[in-house]
Formats: sequence, C-alpha cells, structure tokens
Amino acid sequence: MERIGFVGLGIMGSRQAANLRRAGYELTVYNRTRETADAWAAEHGATVAATPAEVGAASDVTITMVVDGAQVQEVLLGEHGVAEGAAEGTLCVDMSTIAPGDSRRIAATLAQRGIGFVDAPVTGSSPKAEDGTLTIMAGGAATDFQRARPLFEAMGELIVHVGDEVGQGEMVKLINNAVAAANAHTLAQALVVGRATGIDLDALAQVMGAGSGGSAMLALKAGPMREHDYATLFKLEHMLKDVRLCLEEGQAAGVPFPAAAAVREALTAGMGRGLGDADFAALVETVEGFAGVRL
Repeated sequence: MERIGFVGLGIMGSRQAANLRRAGYELTVYNRTRETADAWAAEHGATVAATPAEVGAASDVTITMVVDGAQVQEVLLGEHGVAEGAAEGTLCVDMSTIAPGDSRRIAATLAQRGIGFVDAPVTGSSPKAEDGTLTIMAGGAATDFQRARPLFEAMGELIVHVGDEVGQGEMVKLINNAVAAANAHTLAQALVVGRATGIDLDALAQVMGAGSGGSAMLALKAGPMREHDYATLFKLEHMLKDVRLCLEEGQAAGVPFPAAAAVREALTAGMGRGLGDADFAALVETVEGFAGVRL
C-alpha cells in the first residue's frame, strides 16, 4: 500500500480519512487546528504532521479536503505546503470543491515539479462520508485516476472518471450542486404554498414522493424544513459558494442558468439572516420571510 497523507479533517475529511484507516492505509494527517488532528489521530491511529510539507514528505499520495481554492493553493503550494516536501512522482488528489480554473492552475504548477494532480470532489454529505458511500467524480489523466482509484473505493460507492482534463470533476460537481440547491429552493416554495393554502403537508410530501415531483431533496430536506431543523450536513455558505462558482463558469461560457441564479439570491438572503453555518435546508427561512408564511 502507498503511504497516504490527508490534509483537512473537517466534517467530511475526518470521515473520509477514517474510512482510509479502516481500509488499512497508514496516514499522515494535518489540520489547521492542531487539536483536531491530535484528537482524530488518537481515535483512529495516525501520524500528525506540523505542516503540510511534512505530510508531503511522508506520503506517496496526498489528499486535500478543505474549504475553497485559496486554501487548496495554500496547503499545496504555499509556504510549508505539500509541494515543498513532496518528492517527484507524488500524486496530489484534491477532494475539495473549488473553481475548475483554480484546479488547472494548481495542477500546472505541480506538474512543473513532477507532481501529479487529480481533482475529485464528492457528493453525499456527512452520512455518506461516514459509511463510505460517497459519489466521487474525478478529472485528470487516466493513469493518475487509476492510481487513486483504490483510495476512492475506500471512501465512495460510485466512482466516475468524468474526463482526462483536470477541472472536469469540479465542473460536474458544481452543476450537480446548483441543481440540488435549485431543487431545495423549489421544495421550500412548494411547502410554503401548501401551508398557505391549508393542505396537509404529509399528504403533499407523500404524493410528490410517489410521482414526478419526487427528488432526493424531497426525501432529505422536506422533514428538516418543516421542523426548522438545520443541523448541519452541508453548510448554506458552502452551497452558496458552489452555486456562485457554477454561475461564473456558465457566464464565462456565455450560457445562462436562471434556476441557479434564483437560488443564489435566496442563499445570499440566508447569509444575511446569519444562517451561513446552518444546513442549506435553511433556505426555507428566506422563502417563509418573502411569503410571510411560517411552516
């Protein structure tokens, strides 16, 4: 087995790394908050590095799972970044969700140092990260993808090589999340209309779930929306970031995405209500506020 580094032990990364340990991989880990890394290593068994460079020096493959492109740039290419310690032939696998252009720029810089790169964002939220059933969409050279595939199989259920170009995994993820957000926004509106017109929301959810109105968002978010339970599976602020990036890519290509534009505004309103750290089911708060109706 190759030596694996893991940078970023947040809601998703901590669970993904745990699945790699259960699969038998030896890990060197780094987290911006050292106490988090120490606690994780004590529970699962791993070496804690003081810097990402130490992770790079100790690893054949380094996985990053952080918040945005700036953080990926910092932990891979910044001072004391992974590339500083990594040997030629190392592979970096970024499982964060960032702009495709950021992935391509980072990959190009790493390639100058003889380091490979695959962008492999995930979908499924923390429960699927917990049980190793994430969907993983990867962009990059086929040889790099095949090298990383055993790691993906320890963390995910559906593994898709979406293209040979770096950044294509990110683009698939951004489109998927924009559709998910738009569906959640539509669901919130449907529930509010249902409440305002006096129908039984249990009946509405049952009928929608059995018909063409059914969706993953109906199954996952109708209950939390109705109960105003925003326990975080995927932060609203992170969904806003993904929708914004999708719209920017579409704009650069000269293609509109009106549904994504509408939900961007609703997510922005959620940020204005202080809901950035809440689950994106909190979208319903903005719909309720606009309608003057409470579920």
